[in-house]
Amino acid sequence: MCRKFHGAAFGTLVGVQDLTWLSGESQLREYAAPNGTVRSFCGYCGSSLGFRAKDMPRNQMELAIAAFDDEIPVRIDAQIYTKYKAVWCELYGDVPVFKEGREP
Repeated sequence: MCRKFHGAAFGTLVGVQDLTWLSGESQLREYAAPNGTVRSFCGYCGSSLGFRAKDMPRNQMELAIAAFDDEIPVRIDAQIYTKYKAVWCELYGDVPVFKEGREP
């Protein structure tokens, strides 16, 4: 589902805690997938904005990094759901790989 939500080979998301919307929250729209996860997008332009697991509050969603106008410090710490990656997508050799979520 990440490829379809982002329209790319994979989703690039950053986790946040206690997110506070300064503006635009009224434009936020959501799609609840059959498994209960919620994908958020802009109701004005349709841009992908975030993802949250079932029953997680909106202020703890993971945000799409590409939605930021400014550079933010990001460190890639895992490659997840690689079982579903596009055949032409190459993985980073020095970053942990998980076929599903961050399984043990």
